[in-house]
Amino acid sequence: MSSFKTTARAALLAFLLCGVAAPALAQTGQPPIPAILMTPEARDIHSYAQPLVARVTHIDLDLTADFEHRKMTGTAALDIAAAPDAKEVVLDSKGLVIHEVTDAKGAALPWTLGKADPILGAPLTVQLNGARRIVVSYDSAPGGAALQWLTPAQTAGKQKPYLFSQGEAILNRTWIPTQDSPGIRQTWTANILVPDGLTAVMSAERLTPLEGDPVAGGSLYRFKMDKPVASYLIAIAVGDIAFTPLGQRTGVYTEPSVMKKTANELVDVEKMVEAAESLYGPYAWGRYDLLVLPPSFPFGGMENPRLTFATPTIIAGDRSLVSLVAHELAHSWSGNLVNNATWSDFWLNEGFTVYFENRIMEKLYGKPRADMLADLGWTSLQDTIKDVGGPTGADTRLHLDLTGRDPDDGMTDIAYEKGATFLRTIEKAVGRERWDAYLKDYFARHAFQSQTTAGFVADLRANLIKGDPKLEAQIGIDKWVYGVGLPDNAVHIKSAAFPAVDALAAAYAKGGAAPAAKWKAWSTPERTRFVTSLPRQLSAERLAALDKAFGLSAQGNSEIRFVWLELAVANRYAPAVPSLEAFLTDQGRRKFVAPLFKDLMAQGDWGQPIAKRLYAKTRPLYHAVTRQTVDGIVK
Repeated sequence: MSSFKTTARAALLAFLLCGVAAPALAQTGQPPIPAILMTPEARDIHSYAQPLVARVTHIDLDLTADFEHRKMTGTAALDIAAAPDAKEVVLDSKGLVIHEVTDAKGAALPWTLGKADPILGAPLTVQLNGARRIVVSYDSAPGGAALQWLTPAQTAGKQKPYLFSQGEAILNRTWIPTQDSPGIRQTWTANILVPDGLTAVMSAERLTPLEGDPVAGGSLYRFKMDKPVASYLIAIAVGDIAFTPLGQRTGVYTEPSVMKKTANELVDVEKMVEAAESLYGPYAWGRYDLLVLPPSFPFGGMENPRLTFATPTIIAGDRSLVSLVAHELAHSWSGNLVNNATWSDFWLNEGFTVYFENRIMEKLYGKPRADMLADLGWTSLQDTIKDVGGPTGADTRLHLDLTGRDPDDGMTDIAYEKGATFLRTIEKAVGRERWDAYLKDYFARHAFQSQTTAGFVADLRANLIKGDPKLEAQIGIDKWVYGVGLPDNAVHIKSAAFPAVDALAAAYAKGGAAPAAKWKAWSTPERTRFVTSLPRQLSAERLAALDKAFGLSAQGNSEIRFVWLELAVANRYAPAVPSLEAFLTDQGRRKFVAPLFKDLMAQGDWGQPIAKRLYAKTRPLYHAVTRQTVDGIVK
């Protein structure tokens, strides 16, 4: 790895490796490729790249989606910005099948694949021989973790196969040979050939009609992302995909058989974009569309620019789970416009986004609903702190040490909810008006750039604290970002609605009747709060009465069904096992799947046989992200 010390040579390289000079913005209307951060904490331990020697600034993909052999095959042409004395460029690769590497004129370039690491993959080192554009001919990794190939039976329509990708954190190196580091932002284009009858979409501007351009062998789709993005945000899906507009610059893609209910659920998306802009400035990406995927998608959503990928588990039928859309939209500022430079600073993406999401929800749906969501987040944070070693656990820090670890280890509610709580604490200290002005300015000043925790802290002190010792002490910045646990000044947003819900849960636990009338009037957060507030030990009779009153085992709302199944497993409640089996089979969202398998395994001779039987059935249905987590649970 290169030295990240600030030297005269490094300063020169920063100029050379910025890719596009600043005047290009005025000429092209596009942001310049940002310089590589050179401070010690900006060094990415999860990438083999040596960006201060040679870095990728642009990618042109020319690929065929081969459903028969379950691989992407073709070329990636990479533009390289290199120091004058650079002899090679180092790319990230995990399982890629490399056929050859050439320069732009087709002359062969020497290349080697280094020793593979189980987490990082292997470095692909290419001798430049003076080239500043290289072309890699390759196939995606067999069984590569980023891509999931679905049979028709695994889709809603049951007629056509489906492919989708999930790149975060370091999975895109299984299908794209590039520098797979969030601190090395790149522009890109793609030509994608797909079989007849299938539609391709990507996280970029689509340059062809929705039906593609007919060519020999199928349909060709062309895409362009002319703004520099982190490589993990390059995303693709191919399948039986239709489109419905939701507004002038918003719309939804999904399978035709579920389009009507999906579009109905997402009618407020255009309003969400307008609400977000009113808070923190113009939306910078052109269109904001969503792709609602088949149920094996491992996350609630993924903030791929211009095209959020979302799980169908948010389609509850009553628009009660649209906070997830607000979250992914908020990433268009926090995470896409300004992103974490390394995975140790993942909280810069997610903590900001949880805070921003809640502000969008408050603006659109009112403070009571936003407060309920924030209060549920606080409860989740307390549970996570216990899970990661208690208040003194090292993994309760916002800035994490992930040396020798998979970056997924940092994707907990510490990053999400502790990060958001930190920002709420700053808001309380300085006032909302002053805090909003700072955030709006922060996003504008750092647009299309990567950031570190140290960089954010320095910016906060320079542009908000401004040397005020009283304010500095009141917030306690260093304790928040580098310290363990939750500081004493943490702001806990409390819902005014929850005390009454908690009281009814306590009354039911003592033998009272199920509050059927209240349940009917409650929102999803209130219903979720009621179930989670019940004691973990209840009799089979009380559980049966609860299920009968509220139809919990047949619940279509995934959040409510999940907390019910957690309660049922905790009590070894056998009548809920069929619902549990259906829930774990019908969707692969890691947020739901992993905790339920963990709960089952904790139930010894009752739960472990169920877990092992179900996982043998469901594992082939899950994306690699979910499998990796559950493999470590069900043993």
